[in-house]
Amino acid sequence: MIYSCISHIGKVRKNNEDYCKGEIIDTERGSIGIFALADGMGGHNKGEVASKLAVENIICFLKENLLQSNNIKIDYVDDIIKQAYNNVNSIIHKKSMEDLEFEGMGTTLTTAILYKDNLYVANVGDSRCYLFQDDKLEKITVDHSIVEELIRAHVITEEEAKTHPRRNHITRAMGTDEMVIVDIFKRKLNRGDRILLASDGLTGFVDDFLIKEIIEKEDEIEILSEQLINIANDISGRDNISVILIEDI
Repeated sequence: MIYSCISHIGKVRKNNEDYCKGEIIDTERGSIGIFALADGMGGHNKGEVASKLAVENIICFLKENLLQSNNIKIDYVDDIIKQAYNNVNSIIHKKSMEDLEFEGMGTTLTTAILYKDNLYVANVGDSRCYLFQDDKLEKITVDHSIVEELIRAHVITEEEAKTHPRRNHITRAMGTDEMVIVDIFKRKLNRGDRILLASDGLTGFVDDFLIKEIIEKEDEIEILSEQLINIANDISGRDNISVILIEDI
């Protein structure tokens, strides 16, 4: 597998509260990829702290607990993901409670694990994961947000959600409460499939069909990642933008 990870401040914000990272680990039983993207909140640099804590600690926990003695414990991946999210949630929540400077901080957190022909995705918040497979773009994750609930209740359309006054209000976040509920999804992969993790700086302003037009191109994924950043800035640029684009080769 190959991947590209880019985070951009956008055209308006004074700081970048997004954070993303990926690692590919080679073992005797094959390569495993672990990727995470977070969009922090809280203002006054607190979002930056929360998102970095989330990504760095989720990757560290998964590496330590999925990989043991050159063995990949993929049969226990669901339990390990839940443990990882609870561990990270506790770290962020504890810091926000112990230090007044970071009171009220939180973050989204979307994680993807690739192993052989398996994709495991976990998310809290409204940072998304898409799968491009068989010329179709599927949004795997479900946003934990006010506008998503309104869309599902047929109160507003997806187009109206992009300009709704509560479009940035999420209903679930890492670190804001003692406990967190994580959604987990599984998909089978084919050679050539592409996986996209993105913050709402992209998905909140750029339609899915435009995202699909970019990631279905035959260019290198680094170029496609830059194009995703550029189109988000061209259309809006009002938010930080982060993308991780992965190709299963």
